[in-house]
Amino acid sequence: MKDINNLNGKVKTGETLQNMSPAIAMELLVEGNKRFTAKEMIERDHHWHIRKTIDSQHPFAIVLGCMDSRVNPSIIFDQGIGDLFIARVAGNIINEDILGSMEYACAVSGSKLIMVLGHTSCGAVKGACDDVKLGNLTAALKHIKPAIEKVKTPKDYDRTSKNLEFVDKVAYVNVELSIEEIKSKSPVLKDLYDKGEIDIAGAIYDHSTGGVHFCKV
Repeated sequence: MKDINNLNGKVKTGETLQNMSPAIAMELLVEGNKRFTAKEMIERDHHWHIRKTIDSQHPFAIVLGCMDSRVNPSIIFDQGIGDLFIARVAGNIINEDILGSMEYACAVSGSKLIMVLGHTSCGAVKGACDDVKLGNLTAALKHIKPAIEKVKTPKDYDRTSKNLEFVDKVAYVNVELSIEEIKSKSPVLKDLYDKGEIDIAGAIYDHSTGGVHFCKV
């Protein structure tokens, strides 16, 4: 399991996950993004993967990402069919449904890593910064408000969507707070994390480069 090259491009099995550490799961994502940015992505026979995953699936990680159409976790991490569970919602926020999905992924299916993936110039973060009100979106954006409040700025600093530096700072903090919420609101996941059976990490995707910055949280 030390050589992740033996795992790349292969359909993951139950045995694969039993022998995989959270650190290896993280390395698979890190190396996958390096391949993506270097334009050296693995050539995959997707139809073969479909046949191999007809009866079962064993994703090694679950990625919580924003619904942004430009941020596709399977592509930017260069992963194939059956490799990742993916949950997507505006602003990569945490709610009961998302937590339940994560608990299924890790406690039932054996995934080793929860990755909270934010991104630069996030529309949901911009909406929260501007206090946008629009139907059910209003309630969704409230989840991002604590991140806005936590970002301290000088007097007269532009804290609106027009200031992309501020937007990206909020996006980063939003990822941090989402990780804290996972640990505080899901005893199931917190127990797996404390035992070292899973890791819970965060990252920010950069639209300008295609690169993923892995957060130190």
